[in-house]
Amino acid sequence: MAEVVEFRVPAASAQTLLVWGLEPEPDLEHSLFSVFSKFGPLYSVRAHRNAAVAGPGYYAIIKFYSAGDASRAQRACNGQRLFQKSPLKVCVCTKQKGFQQQVLALNSNKCQELANHYFGFNGWSSRIITLQNVSDFDGGNEELGETLQKRSVKYLCAVEVTLPNHGVRTRGVALGEADIENSEDPLEFVTATRRVQKLAVGKALSSAFQKILLVVLENGKVAVEYDSTQEELTDSLTEEELKGLVQVSELSLEQFDLEEEVLSDLSFDDELPSREMPSN
Repeated sequence: MAEVVEFRVPAASAQTLLVWGLEPEPDLEHSLFSVFSKFGPLYSVRAHRNAAVAGPGYYAIIKFYSAGDASRAQRACNGQRLFQKSPLKVCVCTKQKGFQQQVLALNSNKCQELANHYFGFNGWSSRIITLQNVSDFDGGNEELGETLQKRSVKYLCAVEVTLPNHGVRTRGVALGEADIENSEDPLEFVTATRRVQKLAVGKALSSAFQKILLVVLENGKVAVEYDSTQEELTDSLTEEELKGLVQVSELSLEQFDLEEEVLSDLSFDDELPSREMPSN
């Protein structure tokens, strides 16, 4: 039976394993990751100390992107000692009634990790179509007779993701924004500008991946579907029209403010995250 995997934070109970009976040891989460990542890509591994009423020891919550991978891991690992002396108990989390968790887009780093797993490092590429300063698009923040030291920096970015082996090409458009406390400080301005550029690129990359559905078959092969329900008005624009997007007076920047699991997963020292296919 095929399973659909999305570039979103895993929220289903079937994607989550509960592991208990863990003994204290250094790098416990690393040991868990080493064991369970053999069954498929992991979103997260979190180990916690037992509550006082439960006695000494630890338990862990492990999130898979694929419910099928989680199920295989549960069957293989339940009752096994793995990396410790006593056997572990592993179960699939039960559904919490009356509780609906918000499904968030994966941040760009997680999207790239998932893409590398299913497509291979050379099986996909991304490029920046446009990265524009739109800081003054909404008008100034100055009121009559008052000059504000605080200034907002905004960049709008459009990114394209290509899967050449599957004939799929998607776009994402997103806004990065940050406030500058002292706009007269050139170092603060340059640092904030660089950070906002990276934030806009990362969010646009994440937005492009939201339109890709991975159909994982029983034999491990992966098919790709384009999720037309995630289409935006900007998807029908040409590159020239995208580059001139900010000139449209009716444009509302709020529509590009993608809600991700983490607002910024980019360091200041990294290059802007764009990947071209290697030349043959």
